[in-house]
Amino acid sequence: MDAIYEQNYHISMKKIIFRKIATDCINFFVLVSLSIGIIIWVLQAVNYLDYVIEDGHGLFVYFNYTLLNFPKIISRIFPFALFISITYILLKYENNNELIIFWNFGINKKKFINFFIKLSFGFVVLNLVLNVFIVPTTQEKAKIFLRSSDIDYFESILRPKKFIDSIRNLTIYFEEKTIEEKLKNIYLKQITDENNFQLTFAKTGEFEFRGNRKILVLHNGIKINNKEGKNSQFEFSKTDIDLSKFNSNTNTYKKNQEYSTKQLIGCIFILQKQKEENNDYNPSHNFPACKAWNAREIFVVLYQRLIQPFFNTILVMIALLLILKSKDSHDFKRYKLKIYTLGFLFVLFFEGSSKFLNTNLLFNISISMLPIFLFFLIYIYILVNLKANNK
Repeated sequence: MDAIYEQNYHISMKKIIFRKIATDCINFFVLVSLSIGIIIWVLQAVNYLDYVIEDGHGLFVYFNYTLLNFPKIISRIFPFALFISITYILLKYENNNELIIFWNFGINKKKFINFFIKLSFGFVVLNLVLNVFIVPTTQEKAKIFLRSSDIDYFESILRPKKFIDSIRNLTIYFEEKTIEEKLKNIYLKQITDENNFQLTFAKTGEFEFRGNRKILVLHNGIKINNKEGKNSQFEFSKTDIDLSKFNSNTNTYKKNQEYSTKQLIGCIFILQKQKEENNDYNPSHNFPACKAWNAREIFVVLYQRLIQPFFNTILVMIALLLILKSKDSHDFKRYKLKIYTLGFLFVLFFEGSSKFLNTNLLFNISISMLPIFLFFLIYIYILVNLKANNK
């Protein structure tokens, strides 16, 4: 009975120990991710101020756009934050002699490594959810805010004696602005379509709100219409220009990163079928950017979403190399530095591995097998060294 009780006690304690290690790793990962992510987000948000200062979007649009870019930041720093977290926890346990206690308690190093591998797959799933579902959705919503937003702060982008073309299909110029917020000697050019435009000259003008619409009221001027190369003009004492129909020149076209993973995969199958049938016809399939010339970029986006998260397991394996040496070893500091250097180099390699991709499906699939190859390579290396250390 005592032997059974002691065995159950050891099993229970091992579960508690592994649960504590997992909790420490997860908590520190969240802390590192949020800390680095918020710093990058703040720096990036400063750059996005151009949407308010130069493009005239409102602060509500600015705040939502920057906030919706936060998941993308977390996704990009995910591998780095994971590697830092695992190495920090392992070194903390080593410096506090906790790892020695684990070994003396009967925790096998191989089981310890297998536990971390299972934990790393949890991070892989989290990274996949982030890349496949959350980031594309938030990126699309961010662009929707820009596409659907009005030019809320139109006046803020106006400068005397300067041509302002931040508004799509509209160029405005004026000589001065009075204390009463009136514009003097105004020039406007509106592009009505590809070949036609309208020029407006006015002595004065001011902004008015009529319901939800922003109106530029012009006084004492002339309008010149150019239609198919023919000019016509008329004078006016007062005319209104509805600014709500104009949008910012902010780039709002949909990028590959904003399409769903399902759409991108469907596009690849369509383009592959087209290639096998030797069909040179290049229509848009599934979405406007689904074209043969864009195939490589679509492969890159899918690789970043579906394959790169598996490299997180490799980074955890590199961090586990720390348990091969004790802090009492004379060259532990140098060994620790090598592990950090190797980890950071692999982060850079993983980020740049998408450069190897091309438009060949089979070649890209072979590149996608790289995480599996590296996983077994490092795993075998660790097991061989563990066996050598036990002799």
